[in-house]
Amino acid sequence: MRYLHTMVRVTNLDASLDFYCDKLGLEELRRFDIEAGRFTLVFLAAPGNDVAQVELTHNWDAEPYPDGRNFGHLAYEVENIYEICQRLMDAGIVINRPPRDGHMAFVRSPDQISIELLQKGSALPPQEPWQSMENTGEW
Repeated sequence: MRYLHTMVRVTNLDASLDFYCDKLGLEELRRFDIEAGRFTLVFLAAPGNDVAQVELTHNWDAEPYPDGRNFGHLAYEVENIYEICQRLMDAGIVINRPPRDGHMAFVRSPDQISIELLQKGSALPPQEPWQSMENTGEW
């Protein structure tokens, strides 16, 4: 397992980039504008240390973020998403967003922190029971 990033939702991308980059000194590594989902992802890291990244998520349609909703999730790359999800499920952990696509899943910690699990490399072929599982709760 490898730590990937921490996601934070931002209401004003320009103001956030000014803070994180111009003032704090982080560098923009990459940016994705996802028109279909109406959001932008910007990945930042300290100069020379792109191992610990911050993902700024800017939803184009304004919305409030009450109760700390602006904090998104911790993300980890895993060797086999199906194996880790099965191990977690066998241990009584709810798979909130099953890895239907063989690529991504979400679970929550006991304190309700969202944890994103991402398959290392290419997505695994979809397989049961994951492919048919519905989402459970929020993540």
